[in-house]
Amino acid sequence: MGAYDLLKPALFRLPPETAHGLVHRLLGGVQGTPVGSALAARYAVDDDRLAVDAFGSAFPNPVGVAAGFDKNAEVPRALASLGFGHVEIGGVTAERQPGNPRPRLFRLPEDEALVNRMGFNNEGADRVGERLDRDPLPDVPVGINIGKSKSTPLAEAPDDYLYTYERVADAGDYFVVNVSSPNTPGLRELQNREALERILGTLDDAGADPLLVKLSPDLPEPAVADALAVVDDLDLDGVIATNTTTSRPDSLRGHNRAERGGLSGKPIESLATERVRFVAERTDVPVIGVGGVSDAAGAYEKIRAGASLVQAYTGLVYEGPGLARDINEGLLELLDRDGFDSVEDAVGADL
Repeated sequence: MGAYDLLKPALFRLPPETAHGLVHRLLGGVQGTPVGSALAARYAVDDDRLAVDAFGSAFPNPVGVAAGFDKNAEVPRALASLGFGHVEIGGVTAERQPGNPRPRLFRLPEDEALVNRMGFNNEGADRVGERLDRDPLPDVPVGINIGKSKSTPLAEAPDDYLYTYERVADAGDYFVVNVSSPNTPGLRELQNREALERILGTLDDAGADPLLVKLSPDLPEPAVADALAVVDDLDLDGVIATNTTTSRPDSLRGHNRAERGGLSGKPIESLATERVRFVAERTDVPVIGVGGVSDAAGAYEKIRAGASLVQAYTGLVYEGPGLARDINEGLLELLDRDGFDSVEDAVGADL
């Protein structure tokens, strides 16, 4: 039994957002200290077979932290010290936002899932941009997830995204247009082809590079195909599949299953993997697979389905700080079993 197994019951007695804040403060306290270096020695898996080149950056391993965990870019170095190969901060919006009323984050322990309706709570592009410019960044790639301010009309969304991009542009190794969160009213309407062309075209013209788009698992396949056509037409750099879902599988047991918001974690793992496969079969750009990643087998399945990288958030809540190490060690075993020389060789093996 590890240290997190002992700590987890106490954390889970706290409201989820309170527990998240406590973990953030702990990570912030060790960031940049000898303790942080000790964590890296414990959790990092250094093996060239895990390395991935994507979006013009070298990723030491394919396992990253998904957007939402570090909304304000407060602890990216601490997260990297836990062995993650990249950290995606945000979503960041042009305006400072308190988000939706609490409670807005709910555990479903029986399902290893979360439901959130956070609503892009963050300190805003000006403050996050200042922090990114001021504080040292980790030695792994940093992605920046950009969302739309709640008060901005949909018609003005391109300028809203542009404002945020311009304030974080110097710090990101890649940039993600988030039009798929279910918790900002009307946001998912921006996944239609015309709206995507306006937003992505505006950022592309501004020099956003590498530029990715994050899609919802709830989009019908023809709409996904339209979004991928925009990716190809604008020569964008990648796709993230997927965000959380508003659907509720019949298998859910947790008493919070009826809460409004986006469902993440184990119950959406298969859905997310199938969406990775759908996207990878229709585009040549790298895909980041998100949704239910909590062990090596699940990460490997997404990689074989076409994901060059994977990300976790809910898995980190349930599995603890050893998640990236455990996945990376397991990936090495799976690569050996199947005769692959590297993760990159395994990408899309099942397509």
